Amino acid sequence: MQLFYNSELSKETQQITFDKIESKHIVRVLRKKEGDILKITNGKGFLFAAEISFANDKRCAANIIKVEEKPKPWNYYLHIAIAPTKNNDRLEWFLEKATEIGIDEITPIICVNSERRVVKLERFEKIIQSAMKQSLKFTLPKLNAPIKFNEFLNQDFEGQICIAHCEDQIKNPLKAIVKPKEKTTILIGPEGDFSTKEIEKALSLNLTPISLGESRLRTETAGLVAVNIVSFVNQ
Repeated sequence: MQLFYNSELSKETQQITFDKIESKHIVRVLRKKEGDILKITNGKGFLFAAEISFANDKRCAANIIKVEEKPKPWNYYLHIAIAPTKNNDRLEWFLEKATEIGIDEITPIICVNSERRVVKLERFEKIIQSAMKQSLKFTLPKLNAPIKFNEFLNQDFEGQICIAHCEDQIKNPLKAIVKPKEKTTILIGPEGDFSTKEIEKALSLNLTPISLGESRLRTETAGLVAVNIVSFVNQ
């Protein structure tokens, strides 16, 4: 199934007009014509079936003929706060794969040891949207603006909040402390790890220190391992 995305669609929407880029893709690449049916999601748990009423590579329009509610296939809420990697490609890989597996919210956190402090949110958003469509999911993960580590911790959180760090301290395996069907927030640090002061502050605020295994992992790998563990525990 070819899935399209339009955040402005609602249950009351009766017609949709595609922009020039999508119109060209629909008409020239997919060779769709009037009367053909397109599948569209608004990223909010709904699937729309739309019949093409006007097929033009500069302006394609379709009438909504069916709306289905599509609850997300996982029964938990996962928020990963992750430090941007020096190489953008590696964090983009994490965004793509995490979306394919199942994640609800992502926040880039800027830490003392962060090698990258500026991120391209617009590009990240497109990668997440593409991964959602490719994996046939109908709920788009929420991508937050970058925030400094201390400011992130000053927020109010629901559920369990954990920090994965590399210092030699007592840490519980993530799989042993994840609570099924609940909200979990996990902090993943930069390549140089969280600073000692950052770890101390997190622990003073009762964040749970966790281990993701015996190996020392790259930032994006650690993030994906965390996503996979939470998914596995909830199966």
